[in-house]
Amino acid sequence: MRSTALPEIVALPADQRTTTRLVSRVATLSLLLLLPTLLSGCIVGQLVGGMIESERRTGSKTVDREYTGLEGKTFAVVVSADRVIQADHPEVVARLSQEIATRLAKHAGASGFVPGASVLQYQYNHPRWVTMTLGQLAKELEVERLVFVDLVEYRLNDPGNAYLWQGAAAGQIGVVEADSSFPDEFAFQKQIRVGFPDQEGLGPGDLPRAAVNTALANRFVDRAAWLFYSHEEKYYPDY
Repeated sequence: MRSTALPEIVALPADQRTTTRLVSRVATLSLLLLLPTLLSGCIVGQLVGGMIESERRTGSKTVDREYTGLEGKTFAVVVSADRVIQADHPEVVARLSQEIATRLAKHAGASGFVPGASVLQYQYNHPRWVTMTLGQLAKELEVERLVFVDLVEYRLNDPGNAYLWQGAAAGQIGVVEADSSFPDEFAFQKQIRVGFPDQEGLGPGDLPRAAVNTALANRFVDRAAWLFYSHEEKYYPDY
């Protein structure tokens, strides 16, 4: 039969018990001595992490361009918007055309460009440009790259609420490579959307219409132009 007796306790010799107690005391003392260091390490880690996060909140980062094909090429910027947008904001097409083109000419490394004012003049003199293919339009403007901005939304208020500012601008940025095998198709496309102001509950008594309109347009220009050159952005961008 199997014994039901409890496992026998093996007694340690007196000198071994003394050694065991000594080792235990040394280990405990070592842990107590190391504890402040371990705790300070945690605190230091928290402090360093807090400093990094604080720097991120106030600092910036370098963001690479998404399209590199303007490098060494000629280009023009064409902005299209429907009649409702142009009726409500008659200045927006001209502003975006000129400011995006100027920004790209300065930073995108192109070899040449058609100034925004010249593109606008062409559009005015040739109202049937809207019926052309993108490749034909690029050929008419005599450029290798056509940056086409299709502005689908631009408003300063929510529909039906003229008492509070709730600006929004959205559109698609596309690039046609006129010297490629597919001159009528976009080689690059990107949807962008921005808003202003960031704070809710602001109305004409807080911000004038002109300031809201300018800030919203500038944000759209930033987001459109930044696609074509490396730039600095806030680590946590507002838009």
